[in-house]
Amino acid sequence: MRLKNYYEDPDILHVGTTKERAYYIPQKPENLPSKMLLNGEWRFYYGEDPEEIPEGFYEKGYPSEEWHTIPVPGCWQNYGYDTHQYVCNYYPFPYRPPYVPKQNPCGAYIREFVLEASSIGKRQYLNFEGVDSCFYVWVNGEFAGYSQVSHSTSEFEITDLVTEGSNTLAVLVLKWCDGSYLEDQDKFRMSGIFRDVYLLERPQNHIQDIFIQAKLDDSLKTGVLEANWESEGDLEINAVLQAPDGNILAEEKVNAGCLRFPVDDPVLWNAEQPRLYTLTLDSGEERIVQQIGFRKIEIIDSVVYLNKVPVKMRGVNHHDSDPVTGFVMDREQVLKDLALMKQHNINAIRTSHYPSSPWFMEMCDQYGFYVLDEADLESHGAAEFYGGSREETYGDVIQNPIFYQAVQDRVRRCVHRDKNRTSVIIWSLGNESGYGVSMEDAGRWVKEFDPDRLLQYEGSIWETGGHKNDTSMLDLYTTMYDSTFDIEKYLNNPDWKKPYMMIEYAHAMGNGPGDLEDYQKIFDGNPRVFGGFVWEWCDHGVYMGTADNGKAKYYYGGDFQEELHDDNFCMDGLVYPDRTPHTGLKELKNVLRPIRTFLKDKENKEVELENKMDFTALEDRLYIHYTVEQDGAVICEKDLYPLNHPAHEKRSYHLDYTVPSSGICTLTLEYKTLKKEDFIEKDTVVGFDQFFLQKGGHKIKTTDSGSIRTEELKHYIYVEGDDFTYRFDKYAGAFDQIICSGCIYTTKPIQYNVWRAPTDNDRLAKLEWQKAGYDRIQACVKETEVKQMDNAVQICVSLELAAAHIQPCVEAQVQWNVYADGTISTDIKAERNMEMPFLPRFGIRMFLPKSFSEASYLGYGPMESYLDKHQASRFGRFSAKVKDLHEDYIKPQENGSHYHTYEVSLSNGTGDQIEVYSEDTFSMQVLPYTQEELSAKKHNFELEEHTETVLCLDYKMSGVGSQSCGPELKEEYRLKEERMNYQLMIRFKSPRRK
Repeated sequence: MRLKNYYEDPDILHVGTTKERAYYIPQKPENLPSKMLLNGEWRFYYGEDPEEIPEGFYEKGYPSEEWHTIPVPGCWQNYGYDTHQYVCNYYPFPYRPPYVPKQNPCGAYIREFVLEASSIGKRQYLNFEGVDSCFYVWVNGEFAGYSQVSHSTSEFEITDLVTEGSNTLAVLVLKWCDGSYLEDQDKFRMSGIFRDVYLLERPQNHIQDIFIQAKLDDSLKTGVLEANWESEGDLEINAVLQAPDGNILAEEKVNAGCLRFPVDDPVLWNAEQPRLYTLTLDSGEERIVQQIGFRKIEIIDSVVYLNKVPVKMRGVNHHDSDPVTGFVMDREQVLKDLALMKQHNINAIRTSHYPSSPWFMEMCDQYGFYVLDEADLESHGAAEFYGGSREETYGDVIQNPIFYQAVQDRVRRCVHRDKNRTSVIIWSLGNESGYGVSMEDAGRWVKEFDPDRLLQYEGSIWETGGHKNDTSMLDLYTTMYDSTFDIEKYLNNPDWKKPYMMIEYAHAMGNGPGDLEDYQKIFDGNPRVFGGFVWEWCDHGVYMGTADNGKAKYYYGGDFQEELHDDNFCMDGLVYPDRTPHTGLKELKNVLRPIRTFLKDKENKEVELENKMDFTALEDRLYIHYTVEQDGAVICEKDLYPLNHPAHEKRSYHLDYTVPSSGICTLTLEYKTLKKEDFIEKDTVVGFDQFFLQKGGHKIKTTDSGSIRTEELKHYIYVEGDDFTYRFDKYAGAFDQIICSGCIYTTKPIQYNVWRAPTDNDRLAKLEWQKAGYDRIQACVKETEVKQMDNAVQICVSLELAAAHIQPCVEAQVQWNVYADGTISTDIKAERNMEMPFLPRFGIRMFLPKSFSEASYLGYGPMESYLDKHQASRFGRFSAKVKDLHEDYIKPQENGSHYHTYEVSLSNGTGDQIEVYSEDTFSMQVLPYTQEELSAKKHNFELEEHTETVLCLDYKMSGVGSQSCGPELKEEYRLKEERMNYQLMIRFKSPRRK
């Protein structure tokens, strides 16, 4: 069909739309909503470009019965039309602003709705809360209008276009438009009507827009609720203000478009105690009800205060994303996200990188979240065309005069829609678009229109195109992915005065993030740091059914044969697509725990508790359950109920316990809820701290009873006892056959190991590791010496680890001892080649029969744990099936390691058992998959279990960090020391042994 080409004309953003306004759903006098929801099955016709759409499809009575149907809201890619494409920061079409490809996929939608006779004479407003990317609208064959800005409400008055009885609504949605140059967000690119569509029936005279402000004086003791509105026609409004407990505080009839209600000693709103007042504006024919909270956000001496209390954003970035419905998020789906956030101590949300559904902010008001509300604006691709860069062309689009009005429009639509939402404390001009006059003017308008909220825009730190940036209207200095060193650099510069905040940090891709605790120490340690938002909340995957092995199949970039894509970079969330928490979310939960405890005096059993909550006294929410354990067994447990412990205060308490004289003893304090809360049950553990009261590994005694003998041949050394036979492979420098009491424990050589399946955060480090040959290392034995002693056999090996055509990365001296009772000990002394990259890990790897499927260990668990990622884990004794020790990341990678282990045992179903001990700690991993399998496969549902159980016993494993999109792994978390030394004792148990 032929279209008037609004979609490539930056001067025409909207046709036939009403003036932007605050979000509300008016009610009829009988408390019924004046909304007719038009969601449901619509008739749908897909075309590869507008020319394929039937001419006149929008006419009333057009024969569309043979068309397919599609759900609205919905994204057409999820229903077999077009194709999915995931790109992070590239434009998915040639860079020719404002033009888009002629082959521009589109969808024609048709739906009928019925109006009763009573509706004629009322004013009818058609609302679309979200359509990607632009759309044309017809009602009963008449053109109603055009609009763009995908994540913004577009409202059309169609009063003169509707009739009594059946009416036909037709919509044509285009995949791309000139606005797509301003919507280059990191996400799957999906299209269609993806948010609610509804008709508002309103009286001839009604409120059009309203701005409600709950203002506080400096003492916070006196408040004023002010409301200003614009009307269609003259109105007399009956205004009623109710307190959070429902009591009526004020009532007044108002003829002017404003009111002012003083409130003495107002109950204040914050994320911990989200108390809301209710304002009702009743014209007699229509009622508007809005819930508003009193809160004051301000900056004092470079510190952000809420209600005179310095607060921190403990936040996450939240995209609208579901593996089945795509961009479509209903209230139930959002509620699930908010519940998980509350359960994991998260108090803030950045709506990345566009405003969420308007009712999302109402839910944040109700349940208590601070919101950074971001305009639907990102032109990241301007840094990615040929010759482009952040340093030179980042602002190419927003500095282009043709987009000036579009930038103003997007920012204003965001602010106007959500200006009455208490939870919104920060406005954002957009994301990753560079900077220029259009952004500066938009920012000035925001601060002039709404000076009581904060304003930020991270892209202001980039100067391009010869423009000298003016950031005077921005309240915060915001960055993404700074290292902790970078943060300290900012804080130590006396010329930089603004509060500091990270809008993105700790990239939560795959096994990570590994540096959350380090960031939190910086955040908590300096009041000028306002906190940050972890990137990001959920993995973006498209559900493609169930594999033969029963696993869900989630596809990511490249799985749809897209020519341009960013692989699995969309799998970067704290939860899986189905909202199962990653271990990274568990890590974040404890990093954000509401209490921090310090062992102040070990001898006198005195602890100091710091209340990290901003507004809640400990005695109003939490109690402490503490336990003392000896070698993982509980020997004492008691409860402590703190009293008179205000927010932000530190108080000391004495505990009552006895420390035994032996073993590894720990003190663990769990913080539990006193009563049921929204989404959190009574007695729920919301965080914990743990301290070692006494350390010391196990000294394993061997028995002298029994005989032992050895025989050395060219290739092998045989060691035999009364009920065991071991074979040592001189070429491999390790045992390759262990048989004890008739049980075969291994038939492959024990391997020296430096490789791990690269994590997503290893994406850069692995390039150097592979250059160094770490993924194909060989043991090159230089010398082997065997000694027969009275009750033992000693085998000493000198070896190097190297890959083909590459020099050795490690030189080692290894001593193996076999004792008469069959116990094996190893003492590994190694030196690393300091000219080569740091090691992923260093240790040995054993292959046990598959029947060894039950594991028990004394170390950090039950979550996987690493040098820089063990806040969610605690020291103790844990048991699990081997298959359950695997963390099933959608893109397979290193997982399931356990830091700070003293012992591990594996057993089969017949009582045979292998036990490994150390006097010092080691890193342990036992999985049903090899590191080679985890490295090779793209998806978890493709993994094939190894024929044996794989046990890794490491001197150390490097940390995981967050370098998938962040700073390099910190030096202290790298395995980079020159000298390495550790010892292990391996013993075998069997019911058949005497």
